[in-house]
Amino acid sequence: MRSRRIPTVIVLVASAVLLPLASDAARAPGASAAPGDPVAVAISASRTGAGYRIATSDARVVAFGDAFGVGGLPAPPAAPIVGMASTPTGNGYWLVANDGGIFSYGDARFHGSTGNIRLNQPIVGMAPTPTGNGYWLVANDGGIFAYGDARFHGSA
Repeated sequence: MRSRRIPTVIVLVASAVLLPLASDAARAPGASAAPGDPVAVAISASRTGAGYRIATSDARVVAFGDAFGVGGLPAPPAAPIVGMASTPTGNGYWLVANDGGIFSYGDARFHGSTGNIRLNQPIVGMAPTPTGNGYWLVANDGGIFAYGDARFHGSA
């Protein structure tokens, strides 16, 4: 198990160093992202660990290695993307926006969102259940929202 996790850690560290991704506009070499430009916000590994996907705040998805990506949404979502999670099969993934909006791809299924809830703090991440039939969303204040077969066990 430990050897499967090492590539993910390396990928996360490499992503943090090599990103943020710039917008489609051409930039001078060495220029940093301007305020409001999309930045890399999440990464998810492929099933084999021989690839990964990176999501940007404007919902673009870029795939590397044996991972697949659908490219994200055709237009930026109403709220920025803040998290991403792969399904257990590695054949799908979810994106989550800071308003709790969920976007499902591949074999990832929609199980609910916080779209009808007034949040005290924005969503900052998500985690799938081991079955892939649910997920948890976590808010900046430690609030937890459980969907599908995810069970609520308390919050900060």
